[in-house]
Parts: sequence; C-alpha cells; structure tokens
Amino acid sequence: MGDIARLANVSKPTVSRVLNNSPLVNEATRERVLRVARENGYAINRNAQKLRQARNDTVAVVLDFGSHRAGRIADPFIFELLAGVSEALSVRNQDLLLSPSNLTDVQSHLDLISSRVADGFIFLGQGVRGPMLRDLARAGAPFVVWGGVDPTEPYCSVGSDNRLGGELAGDLFVKRGAKRWLFVGNVAHAEIRMRFDGLRAVAAKHPEVTVEHLEVEHMAYAPAYQQTLAWLRGNPPPDAVFAFSDTAAIAIVAAFRELGLEAPADYSLCGYNNIPPAADFTPALTTIEQETHLAGAILVEKLMQILDGGKPKSSVLPTRLIVRQT
Repeated sequence: MGDIARLANVSKPTVSRVLNNSPLVNEATRERVLRVARENGYAINRNAQKLRQARNDTVAVVLDFGSHRAGRIADPFIFELLAGVSEALSVRNQDLLLSPSNLTDVQSHLDLISSRVADGFIFLGQGVRGPMLRDLARAGAPFVVWGGVDPTEPYCSVGSDNRLGGELAGDLFVKRGAKRWLFVGNVAHAEIRMRFDGLRAVAAKHPEVTVEHLEVEHMAYAPAYQQTLAWLRGNPPPDAVFAFSDTAAIAIVAAFRELGLEAPADYSLCGYNNIPPAADFTPALTTIEQETHLAGAILVEKLMQILDGGKPKSSVLPTRLIVRQT
C-alpha cells in the first residue's frame, strides 16, 4: 500500500479505502489508485485481507462422501444442491470452500473454524453422521444441515417433508392396487428412514399390503442396480417399488429389465428428488419433488443468521408427487 500511495500521490489510508471499496473515496481518486495498482502488478491478497476482519467470509460445504462408494459422488441431486448454495453465497460475496473427505470428526471441524479457514459449515446430507452433528452443535460450531428435519435435534436443518413423501408414494401404490411393496434405501440416513416410515404408515392401514426392505448402503447407481438384481433373483418380484432417489430408481428399472419386467406394466415405481433426467428417462419417472431451487438460498440465509448471533428454526420445504409413466 505504501508503494501504491507514493505512485498515486495519495495517503496510505486512501489506498486502503480504495482496496476495501469504501464509499468515502471519490470516483476519480479510486480510478487513479486502481490504475496505478494494475500498472505495477499489484493485486489484493484476499487471504491476507481477511486476517484483519472479524470473519473471513468463507463457508465450508461438506458433502456426504462416506455414503458413496470410494467417496465418489455422482448423483445429480447433490450437484443441484451445491449449485444452489454456491449461487446464494456468491450473492452475499461469500467464498465457498469444498471441504475434504477426511473432515469427519468434531475436532477437525472446530479446527477449521479456529484456524479461520471458514466461518461455518453447510452439510449437504446427514448421512450416518448424526452423532457427530449433535456433538458439533453442543460444541457451539455454526452450521446448518440439508437432510431430514427433526425438531428434537440440537441443530438447524432444512429439507423436504420426507415422511409425507413416503405417504404420497404409498397412497399412489394403493390407488394402483399394488400389494407387494419394496422399499430400497439405507434407513440409517435420517431422511431415508422418514420416507420409509411414511410408506409403512400407509401400508399399515391396508392389511393386504406387505412391505419389504432392501438395504443399499452406498448411494450410487451401481450398488442399487447390483443389489436390486440380486434381490430379485432370490425373491418374488414386487408390484410396487419406492426408491430412495431417482438415480436408484433408474438403476432399479435396469435390474427389472434383466428379468423381462417393465414399469408400469409389471410394477409401479416411485423415485425421489425429481432430478432433471427423471422426466426424460424412458419410461419417465414418477417421483417425489424436493424444491432444491429454494434450498441453497435458505441454507445460506440460516447460516448467516447463526453467524450474526441468531437462532434460526429448521425449515421444511414443499413436497409433492410428480406422476409420470412409472
């Protein structure tokens, strides 16, 4: 700043105000200082600048790497969420830090904040990290979570009405006269368990309906396809399937086709998320829609409230059934 001040014939405080975009500097002076800085190869070191601020305007986004085989995430839904969060952060001039997969325990998260790498966290998916998230909340770390909304949890979360999603799928299966239902998903995940609970609640009202559960540990196409095909080869085929995601639903269609079974002629199928390919897939997927275009802005808004000392409540987004061909 001293060099720029000398070359531009202004004071160091004026240079500081220009670099911090202060309204106290007139436009002509601002342009002269910036021109001198550019001509002499100077640029703002944002990391150094942040060391002088109370916050460093960086939010760490933590993906649920552990729920995907070998830590490889390929579900379009996750990237839709991530895009929404990124856009909402950019509007607020916040940087996004995509956290590494080895960020798994409470202390590693606290260290990220104490070292001023990030101001807070947005977790995209609870996965099986429930105990860690509770401990992190009790430690006072600022964060919000996309996932299953449970008012008994000590942290702020945003998500669809997952139980209602399960109920909507169940009501559809009843309307279609299906009696042998299969739920595909890992119920160790809070949001997936809520979907299963909603489905079973509807089934409980109809004595003729049975519900079986196929556990798929990893949230990816290949495991869903392989485990569904193996299950079908050892069990009578169901006449209705509720999948934990649209990606899994597409894999389930492929597994059923191996046995010559097609939806909707041989079984009804409902996915979850309403990812863009769901409408263009053949057959077009019936699914439960989560309004992800709202999710990013709401997650960021709630985290900013926490960072400002507020205590925002959890939010449940609109949830609806999208009926297509399956």
